[in-house]
Amino acid sequence: MSPEEAFGFILKSARSKKGLSQEQLALNCDLDRTFISMLERGQRQPSLTSILAISTSLEIPANELIRQTLEIMDESYKT
Repeated sequence: MSPEEAFGFILKSARSKKGLSQEQLALNCDLDRTFISMLERGQRQPSLTSILAISTSLEIPANELIRQTLEIMDESYKT
């Protein structure tokens, strides 16, 4: 699994747990909804600024989002 796909999986999961739509998250982060959609589908790579905005909105530390992304990637390499 690529880093983009892994981050997208983590992002979608965290957003869903918070009960936010892509549009709500995008508004909270001052990002476009289409960008959030592309991140979740692994079609775009987030910048540091985007990661920080997303982590603030989701109330999850940025390092936790990265840690979970790396964990998913490690699991996919093992299989």
